Amino acid sequence: MTFKAIFFDMGGTIETFQFTREYRIAKIHLIRQCLEKAGIQPCASDAQLVDMITEGAITYLRWNLESNIELKPSEIWSKYFLTDLSVSSKALAPIAEELAFIYETQLFAREFRPEVPRVLEEIKRMGLTIGCISNTQSHDQVPHNLQAYGILDYFNPIVLSSVYGRRKPDPSIFYYATRLANAPTSSCAYIGDTINRDILGARRAGFRLAIRILHNFSNDESDNGTEPDHLIHNMEELIPILEQEIKNDSKHRVFSEKRRIKALFFDAGDILYIRPQKNQNFEHFLNIHNITPPPDFEAESKKIRDLAYSGQIKRYDYYKKILLLCGITSSKELAEGIFAMSEDDNTVEIMDGVPETILKLKKEGYFLGIITDTALSISQKLKWFEKYGFGHVWDVMISSREMGIRKPSPIMYEKAISQTGIQASEAIFVGHKKTELDGAKAIGMYTVAFNYEIDAHADVYIQDFRDLLKVPVLEK
Repeated sequence: MTFKAIFFDMGGTIETFQFTREYRIAKIHLIRQCLEKAGIQPCASDAQLVDMITEGAITYLRWNLESNIELKPSEIWSKYFLTDLSVSSKALAPIAEELAFIYETQLFAREFRPEVPRVLEEIKRMGLTIGCISNTQSHDQVPHNLQAYGILDYFNPIVLSSVYGRRKPDPSIFYYATRLANAPTSSCAYIGDTINRDILGARRAGFRLAIRILHNFSNDESDNGTEPDHLIHNMEELIPILEQEIKNDSKHRVFSEKRRIKALFFDAGDILYIRPQKNQNFEHFLNIHNITPPPDFEAESKKIRDLAYSGQIKRYDYYKKILLLCGITSSKELAEGIFAMSEDDNTVEIMDGVPETILKLKKEGYFLGIITDTALSISQKLKWFEKYGFGHVWDVMISSREMGIRKPSPIMYEKAISQTGIQASEAIFVGHKKTELDGAKAIGMYTVAFNYEIDAHADVYIQDFRDLLKVPVLEK
């Protein structure tokens, strides 16, 4: 498994940052000027406005450390930063990005680590892809600062929580970045300054290395959760670590080059887990309200489901459309119905034999990935898997919701194959639906059917998930 890419955090890593109350008071006029563009004139002194924003930022940070959600700047400033002013997010929308940019570039004193350009040039010489994954409310701050430092061209991809909508330590933002870089997570390193966001997030996403660089800024938050692979004080200390990792590549090639199969990709639902009470809460909801779905419910609900699975509508909009299809319009009943459908989707049971089988395959050195059609986030599925000890093992996550297309489109399978750098003939797809197994077979993958439909066609059929280990093509 060749070492391919390194991703950097921005604030605290590529640059240091800090602030004092006095520093912010001297800069707060920039926020006032921006607010005035939207006709907002805070009835607060400079010191009061600074304290309001600073305390709001701490509260927001605590909330999104739990939720991992990055709100839009208009919501951040309305609900957290300017909460005492009772300003609506709608009123802030025209200036929200500018507010976020001013806050991140002017209300912090940022200082570029001077050794970074030399380090980036050396990493480029090593042939590694260089990317950035940053938590930020502004769309523009990170590329603006990278450009100002003269290093923007080194970074591709640049993944921002403000664009993606999820924040570190959510592993989904790491998977998204590695998909853009076309590299499996087990071939990547991440360097950041925080344990609870950077190191923990990289660990949860299965990164090969999680490196911490010291940064003397705490913001009064607890920073723990796991230990980094390396702790450095200066970015130049990164170079010998990466050089050694490249030399050690052969040690990471656990599987034999003579093996026919080098990767296994899995459908998720009805393969790794089942929903033991599928639609039970929804059907109970319909019954207690004496609601009968229309005659064309199955066909019309499938159209709505396709929109959700391809990421064209959000999950809760999907629930709402299904309920409207059933003739439900009252806000109370809509809320009840959405809750019932959400409970059905979020109640899962891991299939027998899955955790130990997946962990054994990982130990034996196979690439592991998921190719799933889903309206749910990758984050939600990984939470289920983490409870059983196999959330961190995945090299690749391909989701219809993020790709905008569903299986059996060849793009879904080909992207997974490309990201691991192997041939289709070197990969197994484990599925249960005829269409999905046929789609994998069509691009040259070996197919294994488990918990399968009666008309499913595959190279091998297994009745117990543990029997996957006995599939002949996996024999050494």
